[in-house]
Amino acid sequence: MTAEPAGRRPPARSPRPTKLTGRAALLAVVICAIALSLAYPVREYIAQRQQIDQLLAAQQSNSAQVKNLQAEQQRYADPAYIEQQARDQLHMCFPTEKCYVIIGNAAAPGATPESARPVAPWYAKLWQSVKKADQAPARSVEKADQAPAR
Repeated sequence: MTAEPAGRRPPARSPRPTKLTGRAALLAVVICAIALSLAYPVREYIAQRQQIDQLLAAQQSNSAQVKNLQAEQQRYADPAYIEQQARDQLHMCFPTEKCYVIIGNAAAPGATPESARPVAPWYAKLWQSVKKADQAPARSVEKADQAPAR
């Protein structure tokens, strides 16, 4: 080993402030560039997949609707079904038949309804309400006369 002269100091090692080398920085820039260049195509791919899923759902819905309409078309191909619909919805009948239309809730034959009293005509109800309105102030006047004076 050699002795160093007293006037000379050994060269001090300068500590590196970061451990980031030039190669690591270049690698980080390349990775960021690749990530940024792939972001838009990946976003478009995801949007297209969602659109495809929506279109498949609409296609399934439309195919179910087509099946229902085909079944309805087959029902209307049957003359008996058409006749039944004409009777039920249009109240039609053949010329040799007598048709009856029952309006409201009809009770079974022989059964008595719970409220068997006849319904009063509208003018009778109106006259009763006029009578009640005429009698109401008279009661309040009598009560006012009976009240003690203060």
